[in-house]
Amino acid sequence: MPENPTPLTPSAASATDAAQLLATARERAQAAGLDYAGCLYPQEAWSLLAANVARLVDVRTVEERKFVGHVPGSLHVAWQSGTALLRNPRFLRELENKAGGKDSVIVLLCRSGKRSAAAAEAATRAGFSQVFNVLEGFEGDLDEQNRRGDVGGWRHHRLPWQQD
Repeated sequence: MPENPTPLTPSAASATDAAQLLATARERAQAAGLDYAGCLYPQEAWSLLAANVARLVDVRTVEERKFVGHVPGSLHVAWQSGTALLRNPRFLRELENKAGGKDSVIVLLCRSGKRSAAAAEAATRAGFSQVFNVLEGFEGDLDEQNRRGDVGGWRHHRLPWQQD
């Protein structure tokens, strides 16, 4: 993937800016041969959310959201659940109901961007037309000590989040 771009400030995210962000995200997905609409860096996703262009859906487990933190106002539809991380058989139905339908602009977020990519693929196969994955996820990639939080991710970029 290309280097993480400088984000638009939320107040500057106009309709034109949002359309450009979505176009760039689509180009990234196409260049990478992905089966879903596109890939957004955390700052880009925040710009779209702040402009009310997209709905953010957190696909992590209930426990991750509670103990690690979550984005205020985000929707929650677990892709997997429990300690065994079993796939949620109701995921697609819940996603459609909570996110406003299969044609809504939906941005999926997980810990690192991997589960949300799998969820985006499944949603696209089920007929969702505008599903985007947040690259880097909420916590980012592992660092040299196999810890998350210092190498990318929503929290690392100091975007809004809270913890219960």
